[in-house]
Amino acid sequence: MRPPLLLLTNDDGVQAPGLRALAAALAELGRVVVVAPERDNSAIGHALTMRRPLRVERLAEDWYAVNGTPADCVVLALEKLLAEQRPALVVSGINPGPNIGDDINYSGTVSAAMEATMLGIPALSFSLAGEPPHDYRPAARFARRLALHVLEHGLPADTLLNVNYPALEPPRGVRLTRQGRRIYTGAVKETCDPWGRPHYWIGGGVASIDQRHDTDGATVEEGYVSITPLHFDFTNYQALERLRQQLAFPRNAAGELVVESSLPVGPRPGAEDQGEGNGEEGG
Repeated sequence: MRPPLLLLTNDDGVQAPGLRALAAALAELGRVVVVAPERDNSAIGHALTMRRPLRVERLAEDWYAVNGTPADCVVLALEKLLAEQRPALVVSGINPGPNIGDDINYSGTVSAAMEATMLGIPALSFSLAGEPPHDYRPAARFARRLALHVLEHGLPADTLLNVNYPALEPPRGVRLTRQGRRIYTGAVKETCDPWGRPHYWIGGGVASIDQRHDTDGATVEEGYVSITPLHFDFTNYQALERLRQQLAFPRNAAGELVVESSLPVGPRPGAEDQGEGNGEEGG
């Protein structure tokens, strides 16, 4: 029986130290294949490259660089590079800096794991809080423990685990959390080029972290490892039920909401008074 295949990627580039620490730690669990962007793709989100061809460069055995996004790397790996053996697990990271709250929407680290989940592969995304220089080894050891658990027990359908390891070492513990909010102010900087024309940088700013105790951000700030199950169904089911009752669209005989153009053709209310609806031309 072949050992399990683990696909690793990130959004910081194939040479990132967090990725190398992760690969070293997970090598004990099976065959590790790295397919990662050739350069930093932080905050690129879930973008796919569709308007130019992609190039894959083999750097060493089971190490590949792609001139594309983290999601590109996962698609290419599953569809082409690893077509002969389906990975048992995809792990993305280790990102320098947390991916919590609203950051999740922009994170290439999380998006790579999301792409794998969409394609039916269990996936984890890992990030390390704190300021550089980072020691990735403790987070990588925790990643190995969690990866082993997922290999043995799997994950709920359509669900990935977003893991944020705190700056405190050792952590105070582990908590299962929900996604909170992380709002930035002052994130857009205006400067001028040498000719006095304005241009803008998006980045930095001051982050306001959701302090509710069961959220990812508050948990990491308190020195705990945060594990947040995420899924790609964005539906707000509570709002869905409420809107079903509130929307003032007409309904058909089955009770389904319809637009007026799909209603049975017939006289409109008051049409008789206007000489309409009787099949005769007005005049």
